[in-house]
Amino acid sequence: MLAFIVAATIFEAVGDAVMRIALHYQRMPGRILLFASATVLLAMYGAALNLAPTEFANATGIYLASLFIAFQVVNYVFFRHVPGPGVLVGGILILSGAAIVYFWK
Repeated sequence: MLAFIVAATIFEAVGDAVMRIALHYQRMPGRILLFASATVLLAMYGAALNLAPTEFANATGIYLASLFIAFQVVNYVFFRHVPGPGVLVGGILILSGAAIVYFWK
């Protein structure tokens, strides 16, 4: 289950970053290739998330936590943007909430 969720969040974060790059890319052939790549990555995100062998409600906490982490890593790798204090504090709350959702049975 965890592998599907982590894969889905990586596909989503990278697909969103590639889409953002495509929207501002100047040359049309490159733009089309970037849009196509983003489309494939986002389709892979949807497939991986929906193929996870668990109910989505059970995976929500882990999904949101891994999505937060993936977005921050991709945002830094692609755009060199370092998260500020508000994002870091909010992220701690997201990760804490995910742990509660995941471990509280």
